[in-house]
Amino acid sequence: MKKTQKISRKDMVKLLNEDLAREFQAIIAYTVYSQTMKGAKYQAIAGELKKHAGEELSHALLIAKQIDYFNGTPVTVPRPVKMSSKAEDMLRYDLQNEADTIKAYRTRIRQADAMGEFALSEVLRQIIAQEQEHLTDLADALGIDNPKIGE
Repeated sequence: MKKTQKISRKDMVKLLNEDLAREFQAIIAYTVYSQTMKGAKYQAIAGELKKHAGEELSHALLIAKQIDYFNGTPVTVPRPVKMSSKAEDMLRYDLQNEADTIKAYRTRIRQADAMGEFALSEVLRQIIAQEQEHLTDLADALGIDNPKIGE
């Protein structure tokens, strides 16, 4: 594994704002999907998605606090949310978003460590553990194995 280059605090703010926009996207997607999924077989997962929405909000708050710590201003606009009338599509969108988020946070942890910002690394490790639980819940709901997440 190659050594991660140290980045500036300004660059970290920019990257954390991208992460925050992704967390906002997840909050919206989980909220909307949990309320619009149709079909008896999706009722249990809809309840789980509602729970995920709350957990994503706590992630957003943690990321916003870290942005403030680096003297940045948190973004207020989410990444776009994909919509579908099909529950399986919604679950696949969420699965891909979780995989993208995990990949980004793995990178962010290495960047934070290279900067010597170990408190940020620990916050991100807490978040990533929950994101991996979300990924597993979604894969289970889809009846598939957890996807492999590349570096």
